[in-house]
Amino acid sequence: MKIFGPLYERTLGWARHRHAPAYLTILSFFEAIIFPIMPEVMLAPMCVGQPRRGFWFATLSLAGSMAGALVGYALGHYAFEAVKPLFATLGMLDAIESGIAVVQAKMAQSPWAVFTFLVLGGFMPIPMKVFTWASGIVGVPMPQYLLSMLIGRGKRVYLLAAVIRVGGPRAEAALRRYIEPVGWFATALLAILVAWVVWRARQGV
Repeated sequence: MKIFGPLYERTLGWARHRHAPAYLTILSFFEAIIFPIMPEVMLAPMCVGQPRRGFWFATLSLAGSMAGALVGYALGHYAFEAVKPLFATLGMLDAIESGIAVVQAKMAQSPWAVFTFLVLGGFMPIPMKVFTWASGIVGVPMPQYLLSMLIGRGKRVYLLAAVIRVGGPRAEAALRRYIEPVGWFATALLAILVAWVVWRARQGV
């Protein structure tokens, strides 16, 4: 069953629109809160179409993600209990709760241990919303949280812009070709993370 491919194709349609920069910013904002598709899938074809503006597009995506990170943090801090049923319906509750468990464990060490974890988490194909909500629920200190989000998301969008500037259309074509296995790999990785957290929790009982 193909899920990520059709979503990717729809996102590509947004990338070709004359208001694509605004759509990218909005997509990046909502991806940090609830939307399931990473903004890189829209950023990539935009960078291919206008390679000289690639880093500007990356900056717009980062700005949207940072605004979304603030909203996701606030919602996690103040509204998690109220929206639990929604996350359960969307199949995201286990991922959020596993993120909470990991962030809580890091917080028990130090705020900078959380910072390191969140920065490293930005290198993994795990949805940003898992970290934004979990950080708000646990109460990660704002300086460490914002800096980790800036580094974690920034290196992804700027690296993508740089790769496409060098690789051109071939880089975007590779993303299109492998979007389905990459999407399922990310889902499997998230499931493994959930299983690992549950196992560690049971070991500690």
